[in-house]
Amino acid sequence: MKVLVTGAGGFIGKNLVSQLNLDKELILMLYDMENSQEELERFLDSADFVFHLAGVNRPKDEAEFSSGNKGLTEQLVEFLTDKHARTGVATPMMISSSTQAALDNPYGVSKRDAETIVFEYARQTGAEVFVYRFPNVYGKWCRPNYNSAIATFCYNTARDLPITVNSRDAIMHIVYIDDVVRELANALHGQANRVGDYCEVPVTYHTTLGRIVDIIESFPQMRKDLLLPDFSDGLSKTLYSTYLSYLPEDQFSYPLKMNVDHRGSFTEFVKSGDRGQVSINISRPGIVKGNHWHHTKTEKFLVVKGQGDVSFRRIDSDRVITYHVSGESLEVVDIPTGYTHNIKNTGEEDMVTVMWANELLDPNHPDTYFLEV
Repeated sequence: MKVLVTGAGGFIGKNLVSQLNLDKELILMLYDMENSQEELERFLDSADFVFHLAGVNRPKDEAEFSSGNKGLTEQLVEFLTDKHARTGVATPMMISSSTQAALDNPYGVSKRDAETIVFEYARQTGAEVFVYRFPNVYGKWCRPNYNSAIATFCYNTARDLPITVNSRDAIMHIVYIDDVVRELANALHGQANRVGDYCEVPVTYHTTLGRIVDIIESFPQMRKDLLLPDFSDGLSKTLYSTYLSYLPEDQFSYPLKMNVDHRGSFTEFVKSGDRGQVSINISRPGIVKGNHWHHTKTEKFLVVKGQGDVSFRRIDSDRVITYHVSGESLEVVDIPTGYTHNIKNTGEEDMVTVMWANELLDPNHPDTYFLEV
């Protein structure tokens, strides 16, 4: 199938093209401002499906709204209508409109006019059309300080620059770029989410500008606290992915505090309020660590380098149970409550263990009681 994408170099276009390129059965034809009218007509002539994403939203002259939104759509539809008359082929077409098409500002009017042209194309030719009135779209590759507040907030926050919020109580209707791309791919395969005459992205977030700002501004501190966002909340999850895409390229990494002594080291890696924490334990050869038990805290040990023994003794028993662990054969060892336990490096090199605990360390209530195995 040959697929034309207009506005392929734009925010939505780049994300859509990167996804469609994964489908080896598709041949993509990409149109943007640098392409000629002749190229556009050649693409349209052979296209089996058209994604029309090109448009104008920040012109220097308001007259460009009409030429860039209504005018370009007219060109596409005129050619496709003529193609239908010549060949009998009614090429399916998707158009990127805006929720502002319901308003009477110059941008909204130009988008509404473009919608009307596409609906008329469907009426005349019988072509299937997909008209999406997108709300604000956010995600990777969106241009900051242009037409996306979220892109600007993420860009500035990642660089410790101030952000301006005019009204924290302002209601925002937003969609995440991956949800947009997923829906457009569904439309290509005849599974669009139709609501009346229009199509919609099924996952939309309705929240306040203040909440968006609070979530984004919490991310830099998370590196210091080692905390993760609440990934069960779709908005937090997608804002975090968006924020990371705006990190300066020399700030992808950050140091961890290693607690080092003669036995090796212990380093906390990541923490989650409801999923516990992960730490990295390094033990020198012959070193034994642990010899404690817990009432409620549970742990998982995974040796990824070296070899050793994890030993257990129920606190009311004299019987010792030992599991041999090795980085050569990855195996998780659960640490049950009520068993005092330790881990010993029995090899000749440092032993590296990934340790997970089901709760964050509370120094006032550590639930850790020392007792020799």
